[in-house]
Amino acid sequence: MLSVQSLGLHHSGNYLFQNVNFTIKKDDKVGLVGKNGAGKSTLLKMLSKEINFYEGEVVTEGSITIGFLKQDLDFVKGRTVWDETMQAFEQINAWKNELEEVNHQMATRTDYESDSYTDLINKMTELNDLLMNHDAYNLEGDMEKVLFGLGFRADDFQKITDEFSGGWRMRIELAKLLLQKNDIMLLDEPTNHLDMESIIWLENFLKDYPGAIVLVSHDKQFMTAVCNRTFDINNKKVDDYKANYTKYLVMREDRREKLIQAKKNQDAEIKQMEDNINKFRASATKASFAQSLIKKLDKIERIEVDNEDVSKFNIRFVQSMVPGKVIFEAETLGKAYGQKQIFDDVDFIVQRGDRIALLGQNGQGKTTLAKILAGDIKDYSGVWNLGHNVNIGYFAQNQEEVLTPNKTVLEEAEDAATEETRPRVRDLLGSFLFQGDAVSKKTKVLSGGERNRLALCKLLLRPFNTLIMDEPTNHLDIQSKEIIKLALQNFEGTLIVISHDREFLQGLCDKIYEFRDGKMKEFLGDINEYLEYRQKETIREISAEKAKLHSDVKEEPKKVEEKPVVSNSQASNIVSKEQKNIQNKIKKVEEKISELEAKVEEMEASFAKENPSDETLEKYNKAKEELDNALQEWEYLGTQLD
Repeated sequence: MLSVQSLGLHHSGNYLFQNVNFTIKKDDKVGLVGKNGAGKSTLLKMLSKEINFYEGEVVTEGSITIGFLKQDLDFVKGRTVWDETMQAFEQINAWKNELEEVNHQMATRTDYESDSYTDLINKMTELNDLLMNHDAYNLEGDMEKVLFGLGFRADDFQKITDEFSGGWRMRIELAKLLLQKNDIMLLDEPTNHLDMESIIWLENFLKDYPGAIVLVSHDKQFMTAVCNRTFDINNKKVDDYKANYTKYLVMREDRREKLIQAKKNQDAEIKQMEDNINKFRASATKASFAQSLIKKLDKIERIEVDNEDVSKFNIRFVQSMVPGKVIFEAETLGKAYGQKQIFDDVDFIVQRGDRIALLGQNGQGKTTLAKILAGDIKDYSGVWNLGHNVNIGYFAQNQEEVLTPNKTVLEEAEDAATEETRPRVRDLLGSFLFQGDAVSKKTKVLSGGERNRLALCKLLLRPFNTLIMDEPTNHLDIQSKEIIKLALQNFEGTLIVISHDREFLQGLCDKIYEFRDGKMKEFLGDINEYLEYRQKETIREISAEKAKLHSDVKEEPKKVEEKPVVSNSQASNIVSKEQKNIQNKIKKVEEKISELEAKVEEMEASFAKENPSDETLEKYNKAKEELDNALQEWEYLGTQLD
């Protein structure tokens, strides 16, 4: 489908890529991995032709379509969520409009035996075939499925997109891309604006996607589930592993061990050459030999081995005094912004040593609660009390607010240090990948990932017994995430963390506070146990949303308007027989639709009362599939009757 040949790209005077070659086929689902700045996002832009100033070629096969999830949104103001999502089907909408015009002409014209009328009939048939081949009569069902999966509710569909935050509008853009069914889909951190439920839904959607996918993500579990191939971008090249992320790690380690041995051999060879150069350079008879060795040495392509073992960093948070048994205690806690109640009537007790994850959809109040407990928000309803000797370290989601723009990385870290930790500042910065000249960079020029790493480093320089972490892994590469997870696992105090990264939370938290519909519910168990419970709850909730969406207007099967088709008498008799045959088929399909709708509604009603068993879920999914097929058949028969 797509072939990359001798690809090269200069960046800031150096090569970012050099002599890169690979091919992407129809069923490939490729994960791009590499450190921040390695060129993952740049490679996506090159494949999409958004960047075209490169060496080599990006060759596509035939007329394949490529979809790219862009970060800059260009929505038309005043459109609803539904109307904006419908823009995904630009070509289908054009065909529908053209068919509507053809049908109008056929209904109003009477020159049935003219050549131009015959052309209209042929055009109608062609358009109907195109629409059927592109499943155009099932678009609304597909749209509902994707919007529900990405976290929208039925009430949201007719809201104006201007009312939504940037993160939710990015979900609409993602929905449009998923619905387009491009031959190749390019995704740059698609989970950034998603909560955990939507991430899991997207994961399952992409696994079954019929086209090729090239994906950048720092979510290891997401990458392992979706991808069957991994491109490791390092040292200006792309190493191709025919494996998912987990298997790639094993294969890469094997390759890395071989590289280490090769580097040892190369280093010994280089040292021998350097010794000979120094030995022969001063000799008049051997000077030419020394010069040839120098040229040979310059041509050697040095083997580089990345240091990826995070365990050696041994990073630990500084423990402060031991607090009392109760860290936080809240009664009927609530918070509203104007007329919008975020959450209300929340009760909880956080005890010393608790390790709690705050989970739930975006906008439900997780960050708000974190800010209340950290003391950043003062106006709330209800009461909460801070325990004895509690010393809080707070990692805010928006690092622009907590870093001083004109300070250097080193100055920012030194200002956060105590007398005891000041000697560790440079070593700690090095552990968070600030090495050499990087410590002299102003904080205002740092990337999102660098800001997060610096803020995390500052937390490690002061003593705390309670940590509140709001999305600490945002913008971090996989190695940096492993560093901070290791530090948090070693932390002996109380931890409250907001994160949508399942792998990060595994082994880190043993209690869940779930935010949903303005309330907070405590769940005793780890992230895996919670996700099992949430999967069944989500099926019930989506069923309820679908019922709500269609409850106001119960859709009756559409009555097909019979249009006169006038030709010679023999043709007229044939048409009437065909019409009668199709009408009989429509009647049978309508009866089947009624039976299946009743069956599905009955099962969905039962889901609201109790959790469905796996066997019941299988029957439900089968009935839904049969209903979708019956509706599609009914639409097709209707167009045939026209």
